[in-house]
Amino acid sequence: MARFATDKEQAHELIDRLAPSQVSAIVSVLQAMLDPVAKAIATAPVDDEAETANERDAVALSKQSFQQHPGHTTEQLMADLGIDSKDQTSKA
Repeated sequence: MARFATDKEQAHELIDRLAPSQVSAIVSVLQAMLDPVAKAIATAPVDDEAETANERDAVALSKQSFQQHPGHTTEQLMADLGIDSKDQTSKA
């Protein structure tokens, strides 16, 4: 095996030797490593708290809404509920 001055050089060499499908998988891993949201989700603690009655009711209401409005987008559902999607995105 050749000597490499840096880990990056070795990574490039190894990637060059991969099959295209393997490169695609590595790209996905690298993107996840560089995406702070993906990293936060991947390292978040497991939610092991019991579901509350309010949460169960909210999920049931959501499922009912999706059944009554198949094909609705999130924006359409928010509008139906009187929620301005622009207000939500600015808070994120």
